[in-house]
Amino acid sequence: MPEQPPRVRAEFFRTARLDAVPLAVEHAAEMAAVLSDPALHVFIGGTPASPDALRARYERLVAGCPDPAVSWCNWVLRLREEARLVGTVQATVVGSVAEVAWVVGTPWQGRGLASEAARGLVSLLAGKSCVRTVIAHVRPEHRTSEAVARAAGLEPTEVEQDGERRWRLELPG
Repeated sequence: MPEQPPRVRAEFFRTARLDAVPLAVEHAAEMAAVLSDPALHVFIGGTPASPDALRARYERLVAGCPDPAVSWCNWVLRLREEARLVGTVQATVVGSVAEVAWVVGTPWQGRGLASEAARGLVSLLAGKSCVRTVIAHVRPEHRTSEAVARAAGLEPTEVEQDGERRWRLELPG
């Protein structure tokens, strides 16, 4: 039986203004408020979730992927100066590829927090010997998210899937 690659785990990291805290079920109520603006879901999909629905989702995420070859890493972003949660970052790691995503609640957008968090996440992933490639999927009309991907060092590719363009970064190895 082939050896499974090591699982990557969400571990605390910090940037200039943010603490990236591994997701816990207890974050659901506060995050439901952070993600409550329907306009936020135009690009990320879905509709705002109730605290109970988000709690159930977080229970599944915290339990981890049932496939041992896949690592689900999720963080909430705490803005230190306001001592509150403002968004999330995530990485799904399969083999040597980490697919990343980010979201910052509407009231905190326009401050560069998503770019800061994405750079911090990519830096953390670059320190994992098993991660060689970072990928994000961004809707071509979402200029702000494109700017976040670019700030994190990713570059657009010609690959499109489900209306989103793949952005990619090959990490030094």
